[in-house]
Amino acid sequence: MRLRCAVLDDFQRVATEIADWSPVEGDVDVVSFDTHHADEETLAAALADVDIVVTLRERVPFPGSLITRLPRLKLIIASGMRNSVIDYAAAEAHGVTVCGTASSSTPPVELTWALLLGLARGIVQESNALREGGPWQQTVGADLHGRRLGLLGLGKIGGRVAQVGLAFGMRVSGWSQNLTRERADEVGVELAPSKEELLRTADFVSVHLALGDRTRGLLGAAELALLKPTAYLVNTSRAAIVDQDALLAALHEGRIAGAGVDVFDTEPLPAGHPMRTAPRLLATPHLGYVSQTNYATYYGQAVEAIQAYLAGSPVRRLPAPRASDAQTVPARPDGAGRQ
Repeated sequence: MRLRCAVLDDFQRVATEIADWSPVEGDVDVVSFDTHHADEETLAAALADVDIVVTLRERVPFPGSLITRLPRLKLIIASGMRNSVIDYAAAEAHGVTVCGTASSSTPPVELTWALLLGLARGIVQESNALREGGPWQQTVGADLHGRRLGLLGLGKIGGRVAQVGLAFGMRVSGWSQNLTRERADEVGVELAPSKEELLRTADFVSVHLALGDRTRGLLGAAELALLKPTAYLVNTSRAAIVDQDALLAALHEGRIAGAGVDVFDTEPLPAGHPMRTAPRLLATPHLGYVSQTNYATYYGQAVEAIQAYLAGSPVRRLPAPRASDAQTVPARPDGAGRQ
């Protein structure tokens, strides 16, 4: 019997074009879904006759309650080598193999700078005015050279964002609960004495932290109140790191100059969501990891994973996250997938 493979959230309808699926076409029928299944009921119905699932990042949770309802499911392939919204114990108990793929951190670094530059120079506002016949020049751009970039998180992505900031001639500082002076020196940035000091002194703040118990709600109303009224906030990590109601209030009240966000509490963002109409907000639909190179890797290695599984030698098997990395599996993903 031929196996059936479902590719989830193929919004751009490129999954079967950007990679060569011919190596498995004799054994597997591939169907892609270009719309998101927002709840477990609809997802369980869509996957009832599916043996293999390819899912992007941490966008779609696979809790035990869902896995139990999919008796044909044999293989889950998630893009990236870390996924905290899959119940690994349930997968093992039901004989479901979980595999990952390689993933480049370059695209989210580049998107971070796209948002930051777009905010600083009013790109969207000025472009729309020009195309619509509006006033010639409406904004006065914020300079980067000599300004302070504060990075919450200085890991693989944060470190590369820092390097770009330094190339722009910015003063760059970093902070996280585990950040050491050695790591800051390695990247060539200042170690902020505290989160509060980083927020008070930065002209641009960018978030590059994993979501966990210690980072959920890390930036609330009190923290956002520390930002200068001329400061900009960028979040390409996870929505829940920043209190969404507090951010909306700060934007509506003009207490910060603006924000650039790529992640949201519910994705895809509902039509009536207040983030769609918030002032001073430059928003993108979770494009962090969405690039031609990454997608070619994700889907190309998904094909490899299917081949290896059929040959009885699964590759890039994903273990359960370590306890220190584990995140609560949400009923609906909060900015997951992200990317």
